[in-house]
Amino acid sequence: MSDTVDLSAVRQAQQGTWSDGDFAMVANLIVIVAEELAEALEIVPDERVLDVACGSGNGAIAAARRAWGSTIGVDFVPKLLERGRERAAAERLEIEFVEGAAAELPFGEGEFDVVMSIFGVMFEPDQERAAAELLRVCKPGGRIGLASWVPDGPVSEMFATLTKYAPPPPPGLKPPVLWGTEERVRELLGDGISDLRAERVKSRQAFRSAAHYLDFFRSYFGPIKKAFEAAGPEREDELAATLTDHLERSSVGGDRGMVLEAEYLRVIATRA
Repeated sequence: MSDTVDLSAVRQAQQGTWSDGDFAMVANLIVIVAEELAEALEIVPDERVLDVACGSGNGAIAAARRAWGSTIGVDFVPKLLERGRERAAAERLEIEFVEGAAAELPFGEGEFDVVMSIFGVMFEPDQERAAAELLRVCKPGGRIGLASWVPDGPVSEMFATLTKYAPPPPPGLKPPVLWGTEERVRELLGDGISDLRAERVKSRQAFRSAAHYLDFFRSYFGPIKKAFEAAGPEREDELAATLTDHLERSSVGGDRGMVLEAEYLRVIATRA
């Protein structure tokens, strides 16, 4: 794939997308996912933990509470790393935030007891390279924890809608939501693991209405902001109507509010 797709150009475009808006606001909706993944990883004091594609630090913060520090978050969006530093300082947690890409982690082999990623590594365009990096930096017997959106959930349907309006990805790129299938994760990690447990879990997101959801995401979520920019004035109303219809169909809140129960795959793997 790397011979036919300019991966550096794809990453540069992704960096611009995730820098747009303020993903830290969106990440507030999924704090519970980080906490539950950290619990499932059974992190104990003084274990070295790495949160890959950490964004504003949900996973790193959850890990540092249990490891009593000893935690690093890595991401390629500088302003999200800064938000992570602000949050860690506010909670008086010892976390180092480092700039770097999931496919080129700036760490040594077997440096970490625990490697985790929450809706992060799944978006690296070179899936095989990203998986190899997760394995490389995790010590033998260590744990790898992943949370990835499943291909058949409302979040994946939303991303599919956005691709109809934003510029299409280069041919040959595998969909990020493949990380949300146990089969693909087992294929990616291969012989690098000795055990893997996977479970589909729901992440509840509550808003007053579909309009409230859309207004929030148009303000803070880079992929939706970029899609509306690409749609332009001619198709803006069409995109808004399509997303509103999707949200209203997906909601389980009835007349109490607009509630999504977005499913993701939680994976705990043991490094061989």
